[in-house]
Amino acid sequence: MRLSPTLPDYAAARASFNWSDARAQLNGMPAGINISHAALDRHLGTPTANQTAIRFLPREGDPVDISYRELAARANRFANLLATLGLQPGDGVYCLAHRIPDLYAAALGTLKHGGVFTPLFSAFGPEPIRSRVEIGAPVAIVTTERLYRRKLADWIHKMPSVKHVLLIGGVGEAPRGTLDVDDVLRDQSAEYATRAMNPEDPALLHFTSGTTGRPKGAIHVHEAVVAHHITGQYALDLHPGDIYWCTADPGWVTGTSYGIIAPLTNGVTMVVDEEEFDAERWYRILQDQKVAVWYTAPTAIRMLMKLGPELARRYDLSNLRFLASVGEPLNPEAVYWGRATLGLPFHDNWWQTETGGIMIANFASMAIKPGSMGRPVPGIEAGVARRTSAGIELIEEPDETGELVLKTPWPSMFRGYLHEEARYRQCFAGAWYLTGDLARRDAEGYFWFIGRADDVIKSSGHLIGPFEVESVLMEHPAVAEAGVIGIPDEIAGETVKAFVSLKPGHEPGEALRKEILGLARKRLGPAVAPRQVEFRDSLPSTRSGKIMRRLLRAQELGLPEGDTSTLEGARE
Repeated sequence: MRLSPTLPDYAAARASFNWSDARAQLNGMPAGINISHAALDRHLGTPTANQTAIRFLPREGDPVDISYRELAARANRFANLLATLGLQPGDGVYCLAHRIPDLYAAALGTLKHGGVFTPLFSAFGPEPIRSRVEIGAPVAIVTTERLYRRKLADWIHKMPSVKHVLLIGGVGEAPRGTLDVDDVLRDQSAEYATRAMNPEDPALLHFTSGTTGRPKGAIHVHEAVVAHHITGQYALDLHPGDIYWCTADPGWVTGTSYGIIAPLTNGVTMVVDEEEFDAERWYRILQDQKVAVWYTAPTAIRMLMKLGPELARRYDLSNLRFLASVGEPLNPEAVYWGRATLGLPFHDNWWQTETGGIMIANFASMAIKPGSMGRPVPGIEAGVARRTSAGIELIEEPDETGELVLKTPWPSMFRGYLHEEARYRQCFAGAWYLTGDLARRDAEGYFWFIGRADDVIKSSGHLIGPFEVESVLMEHPAVAEAGVIGIPDEIAGETVKAFVSLKPGHEPGEALRKEILGLARKRLGPAVAPRQVEFRDSLPSTRSGKIMRRLLRAQELGLPEGDTSTLEGARE
């Protein structure tokens, strides 16, 4: 049965929308607000309580269904465990785990207790994990025994803030200094009075990469759930009872905002697959689980496209109603391919870790312009601007390139960078948030992504800060300088390429290249480490010694080099 779009008339919705009405959809707590209450507790007195909340697909074996009532009980037990361990509201709980049910219970239980939840990408190496622990100073870390032994055991107990290492997902023998959660949860009550939080109380801490310095910890509050909920309806066309599959890893903001919170607040059944990408498995999931709404990444779509339409046509995908994509710009060919192969187009949307939720989207009731990000969500005012000495100047003419800006506030807007107030203030000009993305707006109000205004690399939908990669490369005893850029890749969008110059006494060669790449993979993980290393006698740098990544990119891609007056050795 084809359902009417949740946003049938875009213009009317924009004209009548206000955030107070959106907030009223989530009423139910006597006072305050809590993301976990909106996602779980408010369903418990309704038929949704017995509906499947999570359909977990293990790597091997039969699916496991967890109802809303059962998920709430699991989250309650985890919240009671945190209380037993002495954690207080506002304490940080990090989670490093693959897609397993215990992760979702830990996230929701932390929020119930008033803790601040931080997901970590399980493919990270020890170095990115450690830097994020040092910045956020969590009181507890939730992880699996395997990830603990591989990535945490050597250093986590040296972190002064970390009082508890909680192992989930089944434990053979809990290493010394850790706690087997399964062992202790049995003794915890399945009842817990979810804490009523102030709307501005921190709830989520998401890390995002920058061009310089360490990762930034973006702080989001409980009020963010209002935006998660309404954008799940408007931008993803979620209807109660839908079978919904978000393929994003929970270690990224998409996997939390739209892989946990938005679907649960909207009363859908979430498909959670433990396995990584496998084309045949994915098509089988879409068919066997009767997925209605599918939210995935351009990288995955391009991988499916590369395998051809014949594979897709072996499966019955007739239950699909809405396809959406996020993480990087979706090329027009992917929209056409979806329509021709799957019978439906992919709807691109745009947002950032800092925005907390979808800001611009192609809606179900709206004509798609392939290659466009779409139009702003009701309640969001977007513009294109140029920076001036006095702030910004909005560009009213269509099809002029400028920086994408958003009018503040909105509920899921980040409330700060942890410990970096000055850096946070630099993100705003008056009432406008400066996204750092270049875009244009056409005459019909559709926005088109042009590129990043800085050096951040987007690979498979993940933001990679070049500084973080360069810092690890510089630890190799042969490396004198390192510069990192993103280069175009047919599947990933961009991949990381490193340029290094060597210290005296070291000669470039294949063995040294493999050694440097091995160090990067071990320390950073395969998702962040460079795919290529190129040796250079020297790297272009300013007189102050800053590597000019712009020039490396221009030289690599054959682009104009632009102004080189600040180069070291340039003429006065």
